[in-house]
Parts: sequence; structure tokens; C-alpha cells
Amino acid sequence: MNTGSVTPVGSPQGNGGGSPPGKLSGAQRKAIVAGTIGNTVEWVDWALYSIFAKIIADEFFPKGDGAVALLSTLAVFAVGFVMRPVGAAVLGAYADRHGRKKGMTITVALMAGAGFAIAVTPSYESIGVVSPLLLLVARLVQGFSAGGEFGSSSAFLVESAARGRRAFAGSWQQVSVAGGVLIASLLGTLTTSALSDDALHSWGWRVAFVFGGLLGLVGLWLRVSVEDTESYTEAQGSGRTRTNPVKAMFVEHPAATLRVAGITVAGTLTYYIWVNYLPTYANLTTGIPLRTALLSQTLCLIVFVIALPFAGLLSDRLGRKPTMAGFAGGFVVLAWPLLHLLGDSFLSLFLVQLVGMLLILGYSANCAVIMAEQFPPEVRATGIALPYALAVAVFGGTAPYVTTWLHESGHSDLLWIYVSAAALISLVVYLTMPETKDKEFK
Repeated sequence: MNTGSVTPVGSPQGNGGGSPPGKLSGAQRKAIVAGTIGNTVEWVDWALYSIFAKIIADEFFPKGDGAVALLSTLAVFAVGFVMRPVGAAVLGAYADRHGRKKGMTITVALMAGAGFAIAVTPSYESIGVVSPLLLLVARLVQGFSAGGEFGSSSAFLVESAARGRRAFAGSWQQVSVAGGVLIASLLGTLTTSALSDDALHSWGWRVAFVFGGLLGLVGLWLRVSVEDTESYTEAQGSGRTRTNPVKAMFVEHPAATLRVAGITVAGTLTYYIWVNYLPTYANLTTGIPLRTALLSQTLCLIVFVIALPFAGLLSDRLGRKPTMAGFAGGFVVLAWPLLHLLGDSFLSLFLVQLVGMLLILGYSANCAVIMAEQFPPEVRATGIALPYALAVAVFGGTAPYVTTWLHESGHSDLLWIYVSAAALISLVVYLTMPETKDKEFK
């Protein structure tokens, strides 16, 4: 039966569905809340790894050279990103063929399961080389899950938006990512502050991963209870879904595919340095206590999460190009002074983190919506997920490793060039791409 004109009961109305411009219906609000909370709890597990990177290095790799162990831990972090394009292709295509809801259900289940696996994996001292191998497998599963998550959840949220509020709805995808990092940061702050070093290394960090896994089960329950989007159900009902969305994306939308990759370069590099890894980097390079660095990160993340929806509203008013160009241009100009201001005091780290995160708002508030606006619904989840994941694997997954390597090789002063070059690449993309704020969207 053709259901192209039928909206399921409780389904979010895509981009208006009869609602006045800018006004969210009850179904749309429910969809955004469910999508945001589900995505938040999934990203707790992903972020915990980088927050506890130094402790994981001690637990899963041979004792001796601490720098080598940390680099090995960050290499596992980077290898996890290798699976993101695989997950993007497989799970993105699955979400385009079978629905955003089913795709998001699979991703959160995989992420939670891998988080539990990391929590219970014995240390290197207990089982030897099997320990880092199990850690690697768990991280590969998390990378596979994360690769599919971004496309499915971004498509779901943007397709659930009211007219003229697509960036606002899409910004909640990044609110949920930052919210997950914030919860992970709070867990890190609480455990490092409340426990002795011995307790933290022996079991405290594992409790944080168990808690993250339990939150993942909450996300799974929320995603099972939500309806799919009207954009997907109409595409399915009218027979527009594709047997091979990956092939259709490359063959029918090559320019949009390259554009999504270019959009991602600066965003993912700065995000993983400033939002995820800066506490560890500051601890390593300046000697600032990890608990102090995590407190700074937590406070900055609170500001970041609160400001994101407002940045989305600004994009809906001014457009995608000026708000994203402001982000990239800001890092081209400010990367050098920000990184040279980084010191061993709380205030210096807080200011560097805060200014960087405020600049990143221009990317994070726009990334889901601008990518969704490049593709029709039959390839949208794949089109968002795969080129994004490829760019993240190259520039985001390697950022902590490259940053640490620059420090260990005595070239920390070159980090600003790395950041500025990536920002310049994306700035060119932002200034030359078409504006899509008022583009017709199905």
C-alpha cells in the first residue's frame, strides 16, 4: 500500500506539516527531545575514553615509558575512527532503506555494549597483550556505531523541524554530543576529585564506563518509543528509497558529497582538540592538574551547550555561510594567540577553552542542517554520514595523536599552524558553497 501521503500517528511533521513557520508542533518537540537525549547518552561512552586516556594508558599497556603508553592509547583512539566510515556506509544506508529510528536504535545498542566491554576488560598486568587487543575491538565497535549515529540522528532531527527552524533543530544534535561530553567530563571531575589515585586507577574509571553504559540503555528505550520522520515515510511510500544509497550518493550527488567533507575538516579538528582533548593536552604540556583541567572543561561545556540552540537560531536568521565563515575565520586569526596563552593556571586554560568553544558554535550549530540540506531524503542519512566520517577519520581521529606527537617531539609551537591551515581549508568551502537557508526541503 502506498503510504506516501500518510503520516503515522505521533510522527514528527517535517518542516512545517501545517504548523506556522518557526513554530514547533507537539510531535516535533517530542521528536527533538527523544533524539537529543538518546544521542547524549550514546556520546558519554565515546567521550569517556579521551577523558581517561592517561589512566587507560597505564591499565592497558606495559609499564615503563608513559609517553609511549599514552601515544599507544591515542593510537587506539585514532583507529576507532577508521571504523567510522565503515559504520557510516553500512548504518547510514540502513537508515535510508529502513528508517532513521531503526538506524539510531542499532547505534546506541552497539555503543552501550562496547562501553560495558571496556569497563570489564582486565588490565595488561592481568592478561597481558590480550588486554589492549580487547580494548581495540571495543573501540572499533564504538567507531562503527559513531559512524552511523551522526547521519541517522542528524537526518532525524532536521527532518523533524518546523519551517524556518531547521538549524535550531539540527543544533540539538550537537547539543546532545556536547551534552554527552559534559556528562563524561562531570564523571571525570567527580571520580578524579573524590577518589585517591590508587582507587581511581584500580576501579574508579571503570565505574564511569559502567554508568555510561547504563545511560546507553536509557537511550535505547527512548529510541524504541519514537516514531520515524515524515520525510522518510513519504520517500518509502512513494518508492524513492534506494537499494544502494552509497552508490546513489556518489553517482548522483558528487559535489554535495565533496562539500560535506570540506565542511567537516576544520570543525572536527578544532572540536576534538578544544572540546575533547585539551584537558589532557594541558596536563601533559603545562603540568596543570587533570582535575583542574577537567573542571575548566566542564564549565566551558555548560556555556557551549546552552549557547548552541541560540547559535542555531542565528543561522536560521542570518544564514549558514556567514555563521560558519565566522567560525573558520576566527580560528585562522586566533589559533596562534590562543595556543600561546595556554598556561598552568586555571584562568588561562579556561579562557583558551571558552574562546575556542564560542568560535566552534558557528560550526556545531550548522553542521547537521547544512549537510542535511545537501541531499534528498532517500540518500540523506548516508550523504551526511559517510563523507563526514571520512573527514573525521582523517582530521578528527588523528588530532589528539598529532597534538601529543608535536609536544613529544618538541614542536608544540607548531600546533597553531595545524589548526589555522585546517580552518583556512574550510573557510574557502564556506565562502564558495551555495546558501541553503531558504532551500526547499522535503
